[in-house]
Amino acid sequence: MAIRTIVKDGDPILKKVCRPVTEFNEKLETLLDDMGETMIDANGLGLAGPQVGMMRRVFVVLDQYIDEEDNEVDEIIELVNPEILEREGEVTIFEGCLSFPGRNGAITRPQYVKAKAQDRYGNEFIIEAEDILARAICHECDHLDGITIMDHATKFYEDMTPEEIKALNLDEDYE
Repeated sequence: MAIRTIVKDGDPILKKVCRPVTEFNEKLETLLDDMGETMIDANGLGLAGPQVGMMRRVFVVLDQYIDEEDNEVDEIIELVNPEILEREGEVTIFEGCLSFPGRNGAITRPQYVKAKAQDRYGNEFIIEAEDILARAICHECDHLDGITIMDHATKFYEDMTPEEIKALNLDEDYE
């Protein structure tokens, strides 16, 4: 596994639509392993193919939860050729992106999503997610279509006064 360079703001690759993955092989496995390691190293919650220079419909997200034995679990979920099937609810919070460091935009996303994807071997699965995980899945799916937080954000935290932030009345208790 290797840490890959994260593509930053201004690179045209971030605005392009990715191609589906058609070959499920060792090259894909290496890419997914590298993306997971890169995301963790960058302290991120998700990372999409174009963010590491790969124009394929693939991303990883970090699911953090407490298991039945009260242990904190960090699980990397890999989604290949994802498609969101259902969206419910609406939540607006400030959201960041590894490709736009220092920019946090007020973005409205669903509170719940149901998505279909394939794993690294081509097996299809369904994932249902709420809150931060749902937000991460939507965020990364957007990357695969050339859409970034810069396209979605109505306001940016860094550009606002404390009074303006409070006036937005964001969902502060969200998570």
